[in-house]
Amino acid sequence: PYSVFTVLFVFFTSISTAQTTDCLHLREQCIHAANGCESVWNVVEDVCNISVLGNRCKAEDAIGCNRIIQILADEYPEFKICVCTTDDFCSITALLGCSIDKDNISTETKLQWSLSALSKQAYTANRTCLDINKECVEDEVCNKQLSLYLKACSVNRKCNMEECQAAIRFFYQNMPFEVAQMMTFCDCTQTDESCHRAKELLHGKPCAVTAVPPPSCLNVIHMCEENEFCRKKYTTFLSKCWRHVTEKCYDDEACLETLIKGDMPCSANADCKAAYVNSWGTMLRMECTCQNLSPAEHSLCKLFHHMLHSKSCFS
Repeated sequence: PYSVFTVLFVFFTSISTAQTTDCLHLREQCIHAANGCESVWNVVEDVCNISVLGNRCKAEDAIGCNRIIQILADEYPEFKICVCTTDDFCSITALLGCSIDKDNISTETKLQWSLSALSKQAYTANRTCLDINKECVEDEVCNKQLSLYLKACSVNRKCNMEECQAAIRFFYQNMPFEVAQMMTFCDCTQTDESCHRAKELLHGKPCAVTAVPPPSCLNVIHMCEENEFCRKKYTTFLSKCWRHVTEKCYDDEACLETLIKGDMPCSANADCKAAYVNSWGTMLRMECTCQNLSPAEHSLCKLFHHMLHSKSCFS
């Protein structure tokens, strides 16, 4: 007769095996989907950089790998069954179908932001993008994340906007908020071309933000609202930065059209800055236009452009 322990062991092993099988099936569906999932998956593969020997995984950066898997699950909730919190390797095992060789983890896994010199700096406004770019390149932890992001967004190959945006989301969400804030709000003097090139690198230009022809700001908002993941980011951004607007009109476009920019105070507090940083790597940061719209749509479009791209919150 089987002991209770044996029965429980077989039961939980079968659950684990079934979960892994489900995750592998989801992975295949994702790779062949036409909903942007493949683009996020490509970033998962770049970040996780898994090599498999037999059925053992060798992950160079288990911590970063778990974070990008969490981002995947946030955007595609069907992957929630593949995310677990028992240890640093559980989600990787479930999603990639191989067990982690914990004795063979590269020392790079231990390079966390807590060891980064850049992360120990207090946030200071008005930093130039060139200075911050140099500091990131010289910082071992930051440079590793930057290189992954630049690989996905490289102008030397055909741009995949969705993949580049997914890489930016991981880049900004995988660093301390102080560092993300410095990168987001860095700026340049008008004549400093080197600084402007650094700014474009840090902010995903041109691949993540420039579509040809540029969409109208109305289309950007409507596309975002149709995407559950983007809609959550947009809702948070509105509630944290433009509370007065949302309290007055919520999402009533006819009401919004009656507002003028002078009647739109931005909260400009820490929660607003966090919501703004958190919107990087979504379509909300795409360049948009209000040209060639009917007079009826033009004022609403200008309002959305002001909310998405005005620096009035942070100047």
